[in-house]
Amino acid sequence: MAEISAAVVKALREETGQGMMECKKALQETGGDVQAAKDLLRKKGLMTAEKKSGRTTSEGLIVVKTAPDGTSAAMVEVQCETDFCARNDVFCAMAEKVADLASQAPAGKVEVTEAMKAAVQEALAKIGENMNCARAIKIAGNRVGTYLHHNGKVGVVVAVDSPIEDQMLADLCMHVAFADPVGIIPADIPAEMVAREREIAKAQAAESGKPPAIVEKMVEGKVGKFLAANALLEQPFVRDDKKKVKDVLGKVKVTAFARFAVGQ
Repeated sequence: MAEISAAVVKALREETGQGMMECKKALQETGGDVQAAKDLLRKKGLMTAEKKSGRTTSEGLIVVKTAPDGTSAAMVEVQCETDFCARNDVFCAMAEKVADLASQAPAGKVEVTEAMKAAVQEALAKIGENMNCARAIKIAGNRVGTYLHHNGKVGVVVAVDSPIEDQMLADLCMHVAFADPVGIIPADIPAEMVAREREIAKAQAAESGKPPAIVEKMVEGKVGKFLAANALLEQPFVRDDKKKVKDVLGKVKVTAFARFAVGQ
C-alpha cells in the first residue's frame, strides 16, 4: 500500500470539507489516487444524504438575485435542519450559488436542476445536516424590486410595468413582506380559498338566527373583507394605513410578485 503523506490528506480535506480520518481512509482505499478518493468521498456523501433525507428541514435562508438591468430577479428558499447551519458560511455560499443558477432560468417557477442539487449535496457532505432547495422562482418585468428581511428568512420580488420612484418600489416590496397578500387583485385569489372562506362565513352567519336574506348579506360581507385583506391592491398600505395600495400606486401597475418565508 502506498504511503499517504499528511500533506496530501490535508489538501484533500481542504478541498472536500471532510474530516482528516475520512480523507486518509479514502486515500488508503484508493491506493493514494486523489481523484478516486474524491469520487469515493462524494459517493459516501450521497449515501449519507439519503440516510438524512427524512430529517425535518424547518430552518434555512431566502436568497434573492437581481439582474444588472433590474428587469428580473430570482428568489430561492434553501432549507436545513437548524438555524446554526443556516448561518454557516458553507451553507450561505451554497444558497448564493443555487440562487445564481436559478437566475439563469426563464421567468416563472424554476424547477430544481441537477446543478442546483449537486451544490446542495456538496454542502451537505461538508456540514452533515439534511438540506434541500425547497422552491425557486424568477420574476421579470419592466422593472423589479426586491426585499430581504435582515435575518434572511423572508424575501420578496415585485414586478411593475411603468416608472416608479425607488423609495416607492422599496416600500411596496416591504408591504408585500409584512402584509403577505395572496394575489394582486381579488380575482387572483384561488377559488378553493374563497369557497372555504364562504363556507366558514355561512356557518357563522347561520348561528345568528337572522332571516336568510340578511344571512346572505352577512356572508357576502365577510367574503368581501376576506378578498380585500388578501388582494395586494386592496390592502391598507403599510406606510399609511388610511390609504389602499392601489391609491398609493396610482397609474403604476403591479404585474407579478412572489413572497417566500422559510418553512412556509
